[in-house]
Amino acid sequence: MSRPDHVTIVDVGPRDGLQAEATVVPTAAKIELIDRLSAAGVPSVEAGAFVSPKWVPQMADTADVLAGIHRKPGTRYPVLVPNEKGLERALECDVAEIAIFGAASETFSQKNINCSITESLDRFRPVAETALKQGLRVRGYISCVLGCPYEGDVDVARVVQVARELDAMGCYEVSLGDTIGVGTPVRARAMIDAVAMAVPVERLALHFHDTYGQALANILACLEAGVACVDAAVAGLGGCPYAPGASGNVATEDVVYMLHGMGIRTGIDLQALVAAGTAISGVLGREPASKVGRAMRVKPRG
Repeated sequence: MSRPDHVTIVDVGPRDGLQAEATVVPTAAKIELIDRLSAAGVPSVEAGAFVSPKWVPQMADTADVLAGIHRKPGTRYPVLVPNEKGLERALECDVAEIAIFGAASETFSQKNINCSITESLDRFRPVAETALKQGLRVRGYISCVLGCPYEGDVDVARVVQVARELDAMGCYEVSLGDTIGVGTPVRARAMIDAVAMAVPVERLALHFHDTYGQALANILACLEAGVACVDAAVAGLGGCPYAPGASGNVATEDVVYMLHGMGIRTGIDLQALVAAGTAISGVLGREPASKVGRAMRVKPRG
């Protein structure tokens, strides 16, 4: 499989990036962030999550966010849903795509969503079935594909098993998450090669955190395997609350800069993307975690 000449970026900043922020981000700031990302040409922007506000208060205003954004034609605005109740709320907001999320680690699954891997998959099946009947696209996430904060190394066979199950449910794409950012390029490539034996590589995506500074190298290794979709968060927003020192999702600006430098198209305006990262970082009262974002503020580069 050859390296792709076009990569689809899914910016998860407005959901995965902001959900762990201790201070509630104003709804207007979330709307502005999503609108900036779509205006910059990001083809898919994760807009929120219909989860319990008790557990994730940052996402309590997802319905208001969806009502307030400017939905750019051709741009996707997926939302995360954990169960049928979440799906009902999503349908009320006229969403076109949802995401369901599991894990390749039993302990992480229990800690994160209070059920076993098998139970989580049983929970997702009716959600996916109903969503597909309603004409929605369904995307699947798998956490801890390269390591778990509780169990350490994760058996790739479990990653393959969960990916196969999500694919069988009708997920158009399975996003493979290095939740605590412990992966290295050889391990990341071996994991992709194994999963691609069960789910076609064109239906796989990468969701790598940069805790150990390996995310870009891991992405590059997986691009060589033919993967053509990458999740990232503008300004490097986010992080895993279960991983001490976790520095967040790989920054969208850094991924786009690398891809453009390789001659790989994304359809994204890097300068506008940097501006979006700078704006939301200002709201949060800190510098962007993106190295490219910081560099381009000093000396703009296309």
